[in-house]
Amino acid sequence: MDSNGSDVQHTVLNPATEEVVATVPATTAAEVDAAVVRAAAAQRAWSAAAPADRARLLRRFAVAVDEHLEELAQLEVREAGHTLGNARWEAGNVRDLLDYAAGGVERLTGRQIPVPGGLDITLLEPLGVIGVIAPWNFPMPIAAWGTAPALAAGNAVLLKPAETTPLTALRLAELALEAGLPEHLFQVLPGAGDVAGNALVEHPGVAKIVFTGSTRVGKQIMAKCADRVKRLTLELGGKSPNIVFADSDLEAAAAATPMSFLDNSGQDCCARTRILVERSVYDRFLALVAPAITSVVVGDPSDEKTQMGPLISKSQLERVRSYVPADSEAIRGTAPTGPGFWFPPTLLTAEAPDSPAATEEIFGPVAVVLPFDDEADAVRLANATEYGLSGSLWTRDVGRALRVSQAVRAGNLSVNSHSSVRYWTPFGGYRQSGLGRELGPDALTAFTETKNVFISTEA
Repeated sequence: MDSNGSDVQHTVLNPATEEVVATVPATTAAEVDAAVVRAAAAQRAWSAAAPADRARLLRRFAVAVDEHLEELAQLEVREAGHTLGNARWEAGNVRDLLDYAAGGVERLTGRQIPVPGGLDITLLEPLGVIGVIAPWNFPMPIAAWGTAPALAAGNAVLLKPAETTPLTALRLAELALEAGLPEHLFQVLPGAGDVAGNALVEHPGVAKIVFTGSTRVGKQIMAKCADRVKRLTLELGGKSPNIVFADSDLEAAAAATPMSFLDNSGQDCCARTRILVERSVYDRFLALVAPAITSVVVGDPSDEKTQMGPLISKSQLERVRSYVPADSEAIRGTAPTGPGFWFPPTLLTAEAPDSPAATEEIFGPVAVVLPFDDEADAVRLANATEYGLSGSLWTRDVGRALRVSQAVRAGNLSVNSHSSVRYWTPFGGYRQSGLGRELGPDALTAFTETKNVFISTEA
């Protein structure tokens, strides 16, 4: 990262112990402006480089990440409280996405369109400087979702990590330089959202913003981008359904349910936090899922046996607690006491379908279970939310799987599984879950402008 001279410091805490991990200077608006100028100069040279050279450097970046996989994972454990297994996967995802994006550099081609009187071609040109604003829940992979394809398409990237989780982003920027990427092409600007993030959004030299975070903040960014007609990708909130039909493998569905909403302590916009179960098997499902939830191992995220770690902060812990009064009817697991931001796995069993816990994004290890009567009722409940990011459905009936997948208003659905995100397939939401798509074979084109050129043959 380019150095900055801010006197303001952000303190990074270990969520499992509340100990200080590091202090990081906060980027000012003036420093963002200087970074944009440097990035624009670096981008011009980068976009002029041969595609093979850009691809080669991105692959070197991937190799550098791979060589420091354990270091990055351990850093993620300390700053974000992620379990070690998850953190290793996240670092590996950054590596794999860089490799995947590098493979697209030389395939970023335009088209030749038949027209009378000449030849018509399209060119895919880089946008320029891209601002990526990454969240704290998956700091490494989501930062890479925007950064890797943007760089591959010939752009420069300014990455603003969350205040609570800047350390892996800073280390990735160092590795990019060590791998040979041009100076200033990929800069990390830690700091407050209302300072550094806002400066990125409002800067006329930033061509596009990629934001992952809350729907509330996403709407604010969208309004500011609209005022400047600035391109935008938003990946926002979710309240995803997990639909269990009576004809499904009920044991498999119940066994898979806990980690569908407890992974990353429930701090996942794809978390299946509304479990919809056909009424005829509702009691049987609860009997099967209860031991699966209470047996989840919650504790030290650096222990390889741990399945769930702490929440990110005290404020997030208080938010989660507000949805679960002490007298709530629930299946509860256990969590450590003492220092750290701990909350136990919790499945609420007596919530009304329109209650806050059943309709609002909690972003913690809490889900609700609701019965439904038939396929139409399941679809109605699944769509009874302002969000539409992901979801799952469990059935042995292929026809039903296809019908329900088409009827549920969400961008990413899984049948008989809980998979949501693969770097080689598109990811994004409907409605208030966001705009645009990330990842997949078209990721690079989202960071380009299409230019049409007609060449007359009749002159």
